[in-house]
Amino acid sequence: MHRWQVAGGLLADRRGLLLVANRRRDGSVDWSTPGGVVDDGETPIVALGREVAEETGLIVDGWAAMRWTVEVTFVDLDMHLMVEVHEAASFSGDLSFDDPDGIVHDGDFLDQAQAYDRIRSGPAWVADPLAEWLAEPWSELRHFRFDAVGERPGELRAVRLDS
Repeated sequence: MHRWQVAGGLLADRRGLLLVANRRRDGSVDWSTPGGVVDDGETPIVALGREVAEETGLIVDGWAAMRWTVEVTFVDLDMHLMVEVHEAASFSGDLSFDDPDGIVHDGDFLDQAQAYDRIRSGPAWVADPLAEWLAEPWSELRHFRFDAVGERPGELRAVRLDS
């Protein structure tokens, strides 16, 4: 089974919550918090700081806490994804989008309604936890689990499991 880990960052200020546009291999675009794959030898926090800087040009000065985890089992693809989402305590810099991976190509700070609109067509394992947090942010750590069924990225059906 192929396993990988991803870290995502909640960066919010008076302008709203930062979401980034991700162009996928099939040309589709989905929106998420900035972040990415945790490389071998990195901790999720180190990877998250690196990914946020690469994708957005922003530097996170400190992380407040981990807000949720997501576990996704891709049933028909023999893959397993673990995600940690952390809230930034503070950050600085100017937004710029020059992702070396060529995935993130745009982004903005959005209010709650705009953020809902952008995430609603994305994968449930991204959209569900983020929508719940936008509706009523929490301070305790929460866990989310999903099975993703299907063999093609654009055709996956997510089933949320009780956590």
